[in-house]
Amino acid sequence: MTSSTSTRIKPRKPAIPNGIVGMAIFVAAETMFFAALISSYLILRAGVPVWPPWGQPRLPIWTTTFNTLVLFASGVFLYRAKKQFFADQLAGAKKQFVLCLGTGGFFILFQGYEWTQLISFGLTLTSSNYGGIFYLIIGLHALHAIGALLGLTWVYKELSGDDKAAIRVNITTIQLLWYFVVGLWPLLYLTVYIL
Repeated sequence: MTSSTSTRIKPRKPAIPNGIVGMAIFVAAETMFFAALISSYLILRAGVPVWPPWGQPRLPIWTTTFNTLVLFASGVFLYRAKKQFFADQLAGAKKQFVLCLGTGGFFILFQGYEWTQLISFGLTLTSSNYGGIFYLIIGLHALHAIGALLGLTWVYKELSGDDKAAIRVNITTIQLLWYFVVGLWPLLYLTVYIL
């Protein structure tokens, strides 16, 4: 191969950016992880005659229903933000991002408020297996939501940057994680709160 031939060869651009592939792999692994946690919950629950156990408070279904709707709204705001950014409507994209961050932050804070109430009613990590598995599953979801919110905040700060192609990849990457958080929640809500 001559030097003139080697200078004309350009590196191939990946069909799917590495960040998106990496996030998709992470979401797939986390899906399996939460499937294991839900299976553990169902096995634990099946092994006792009364659920929740005697002396443990019931979970707040209606307030959590409201909070679930807030989380869904954050997913809609993120969808709109991405759509507007891709349409070169930066001001609209930023507004939708702020709404997404606000509703996502509200979801986390409201969950924290519910936890303080449940703790005051006697549901703790050590009060029973019920409390332990509840805080494990819901707490890990909250940890994922906090991580995704931090990622969303970082992408929001990058929206005004010059490298629009990189920002598009970053939005899509963090969108995968946030949609995982939003999409997983109804399954957790139905399994842990309703059933």
